[in-house]
Amino acid sequence: MKKIIDKDIHWGVLGVGNVCEVKSAPAMNLIPNSRLVAVMRRSEEKVRDYAERHQVPKWYTSAEELVNDPEVNAVYIATPPNAHLELTKLAAKAGKPVYVEKPMARTFAECQEMIAVCEDVGVRLYVAYYRRALPHFLKIKELIKEGELGEIRTVHIDLKQVLIPELVAKIDNNWRVDPEIAGGGFFFDLASHQLDLLDFFFGPIAKAQGFATNQAKAYEAEDIVCGSFVFESGVVGTGNWCFTTSKVSEIDKITIYGSKGKISFETFGKGEFVLERDNHETMYYQVDLPHHIQQPLIKTVVDDLLGLGECPSTGISGARTNWVMDRLVGKGF
Repeated sequence: MKKIIDKDIHWGVLGVGNVCEVKSAPAMNLIPNSRLVAVMRRSEEKVRDYAERHQVPKWYTSAEELVNDPEVNAVYIATPPNAHLELTKLAAKAGKPVYVEKPMARTFAECQEMIAVCEDVGVRLYVAYYRRALPHFLKIKELIKEGELGEIRTVHIDLKQVLIPELVAKIDNNWRVDPEIAGGGFFFDLASHQLDLLDFFFGPIAKAQGFATNQAKAYEAEDIVCGSFVFESGVVGTGNWCFTTSKVSEIDKITIYGSKGKISFETFGKGEFVLERDNHETMYYQVDLPHHIQQPLIKTVVDDLLGLGECPSTGISGARTNWVMDRLVGKGF
């Protein structure tokens, strides 16, 4: 494996919001050969507070200043999706590899631009689809590969949530339901994890089509999506997502059906899943998830850059998920 960086990875983070409090950035100091050295946010008060609480040596209110800091040799973009393309270009042109939050961008077209600019200057591009590195999902992938389900026939995603008015109120942090910022609504925020995980299990999706609408009119983005998709491997899938349902209808469940059995799990729950097979006892699996949920994936990024391993979530795979989402909501087609 080729080493990209000859010394320890010194991270600079653009946009230290909520995702950087526990999920991601603190893990950078817990991984061997990795260190968080600089953070950036436009609000001086907020970025200074973050740096002091997390003991980060440097802070900036300018993305350009952080990216051009000679000590920073890898950039984590933790902003909302509307800034991902611009900031990826900025970091890539400075010759620094990029780890970008999910979804990778607002559209597949923006993802393609991000890939192109990184390829042009020869820097690595990774996407924070961290479920690809979590232990229970790795175990599911192993069971599929070992043939415990037989031949995989189909997979179904069912995600339904209640509408929480305070989460979609017209306040500063409602970007997840603003299509101009997020690319769509909660579908783009949450279904992206699910579709990417299925890409990890079964490979790329070759065809996808769907319907999206805004039934409740609580915000501008779509609030319900239904669709179907076919993987290059021949597996067929369906999905039903609704973000304005009743409390008793709430569900987070993916079921993988094979010729010998099925596996069911939550995408956003605990590290658990259930394996059911013909003529076998039902098996219940449970593992402890890391406190910093992105730590396993970030470690693969560090290892990849140091030539010690390979990261399973790249710009190429991340863009595929955007392509599927665009197809399912009818965007640009």
